[in-house]
Amino acid sequence: MANRIILNETSYFGEDAIKEIVNEIRNRGLKKVMVATDPDLIKFKVAAHVTDLLDAAGISYAVYDHIKANPTIENVQEGVKFCKEQAADVVVAIGGGSAIDTSKAIAIIMTNPEFADVRSLEGAAPTKHKALPIIAVSTTSGTAAEVTINYVITDKEKNRKFVCCDPHDIPVVAIVDPQMSASMPKGLCAATGMDALVHAIEGYITKGAWELTDMMHLKAIEIISKWLRKSVEGDMKAREEMAIGQYIAGMGFSNVGLGMDHSMAHPLSAFYDIPHGVACAILLVPVLKFNAPATGERYREVARAMGVAEVDAMDEAAYRAACIDAIQKLADDVHIPRRLSELGVKEKDIDFLAASAMVDACMPGNPRDATKEQVIEVYKSIY
Repeated sequence: MANRIILNETSYFGEDAIKEIVNEIRNRGLKKVMVATDPDLIKFKVAAHVTDLLDAAGISYAVYDHIKANPTIENVQEGVKFCKEQAADVVVAIGGGSAIDTSKAIAIIMTNPEFADVRSLEGAAPTKHKALPIIAVSTTSGTAAEVTINYVITDKEKNRKFVCCDPHDIPVVAIVDPQMSASMPKGLCAATGMDALVHAIEGYITKGAWELTDMMHLKAIEIISKWLRKSVEGDMKAREEMAIGQYIAGMGFSNVGLGMDHSMAHPLSAFYDIPHGVACAILLVPVLKFNAPATGERYREVARAMGVAEVDAMDEAAYRAACIDAIQKLADDVHIPRRLSELGVKEKDIDFLAASAMVDACMPGNPRDATKEQVIEVYKSIY
């Protein structure tokens, strides 16, 4: 079987990387920008770092700032309407996963209008045309949406999230500028950083993992484990390193998929509006315990990447325990809760959550096949 690798066209890293936006717009012959962001990034003048550049360059733009956390079908459809009204020919997405995911769906529908219902984009939709060009400007260090083919939309009517995987939606330009994450609060920094760790670990143990993506995921685990704590405390060097780490993880998992952690996290976010990174982080340890029998020696390599000493001298049980302990220690240090009840989850809803997880697009990639009853037990183990 052939292994496929898809990456975006161009990425810029480091301080002042956002200045390249103007050149990219001009060099590509684009005329009208739709700036897609959320109200908080407008309020706290984070988006202004980009719009000031557009103003100075005399580039025409219109701002769509109605993007929500856990974006909905209606959010996407409203954005499509706005994009058409403004006759935009490029989307500059400023934000974390929500802004970039919404922009992907908008940009795909703009060139593939037969998917305007949004729901039909679930899974590997047979779109025929590349999305309207997207320049993705990341303001968090976790989702790696700027370099992936994936995006997630919430169906409020059915209380579920659905995953879309489409090579046509990948941003043509990614901007990874640490200045854009400087104002990220500690809680968001911790949640998105742990989301990046989940991406790297799930991508490393998923059924589709292979040598090229293994290289990416192990390096991402190493960087995230080293720098996340300092990043949460506001250290700008650490935030720059985290931006690189989450990007590398994104390059990997975008090409091999994820697993049970994300499948279980998606209904938590959809049903309770729990931040995606928190939902993923709280599930990581229990899911790793469940998956351990199907992972061979991979937990040894995760432990090594996290800096655990003398892993080669450990037997299977010891290195698996050391791996899980190192992950739990990191989660505790950045104040990720351990219990679902702390997040407002109701025990009576676990059956519905498990049923939703079983049909999530990420579940088939899990290294160990799971039944609904086993998923219920994993939820209950941290209730």
